[in-house]
Amino acid sequence: MNAHAATDTAASSTTALPLKEQLVLVTGGARGLGAAISAAFLDAGAKVVVNYRSSSQAAEELAAAFPGQALALQADVRDAAGLKDLVAAAAEHFGRPITTLVNNALVDFSFNADARSKADELSAEELTAQFAGSVLAPVAAIQAVLPGMRQAGFGRIVNIGTNLFQHPVVPYHDYTATKAALLSLTRTFADDLGPEGINVNMVSGGLLRTTDASAATPEEVFDLIASGTPLRRVTSPAELADAVLFFASPLSRGVTGQNLIVDGGLVKG
Repeated sequence: MNAHAATDTAASSTTALPLKEQLVLVTGGARGLGAAISAAFLDAGAKVVVNYRSSSQAAEELAAAFPGQALALQADVRDAAGLKDLVAAAAEHFGRPITTLVNNALVDFSFNADARSKADELSAEELTAQFAGSVLAPVAAIQAVLPGMRQAGFGRIVNIGTNLFQHPVVPYHDYTATKAALLSLTRTFADDLGPEGINVNMVSGGLLRTTDASAATPEEVFDLIASGTPLRRVTSPAELADAVLFFASPLSRGVTGQNLIVDGGLVKG
C-alpha cells in the first residue's frame, strides 16, 4: 500500500456521519425502549425507520409526529427475507441506504421472574424461541443492512443487551443466555467489520421504568433495584436511549466491540 492509499484508508476509518445525516433502523422501534430510541434519534435530526411487528398504530403515530423524517415499516425480525424487503423499501423511500442499525426488538418476553421457568423447568423450546429473536434476528438484520453501509462507507450497529450477564439475580435463563451470545457476536462482528468503517457495540440496561416488557414487574422489585443503585433510582428508557445515540454519533468514532452498562451504577462493568 502506498502512502496516499494509506492516508485515504486512515481518513475513511475516522470519518463519522453526524446524526443528522444518518438513516437509522430501530427494530421494535414503536413501543417501550424502542420508541424512546426512535424518538431520541428523531429529536437529534436523524431519519428513522420505525420497525414494528404488530404495533402498527403506535408506529404510525410516532412517524406522523415527524413527517418526512420517520417511516413506519412492518416486519417480523425473525423473517430474514422480510428484513431485506424492509431495508430496500427504506432506501427507496429516503433515497439513501440505512447507515445505523439498532437491534432492539424483543420477541414475546415479559420481565416477570415469577412467570419464568426455573432451572429444572427450562425447556429447549424456550431457549430456541429466544435464540431466534435475540441472536438469529439481529444477525439477519445486520446482514440486511451491510450492503448499504458498505455503499455509504460508514456504519453503526448497536445491539441491546442486559446487565444480567454480570448480575444474574433473576431466572431469565433463556433471555440472558441468548443475549450473552449476542454480546459475543458484537465483539466478533466488531473485529470483522471494523476495517470497513462499521462500528459494532452493545448497550446493556437493567430493569427500566417502565416499558411494556417491564410492566409486569412488581413495584417492590423496582424499589429494591433503586435502593441498590448509587443514583437511587431505576433507569428510564430515555436514559438508555442516550447511550445508544452516543454509539451512533461521531463522539464514539474510536469505540467498537464494547458493552456499555446503563443501569444507574448497579453493576460495575
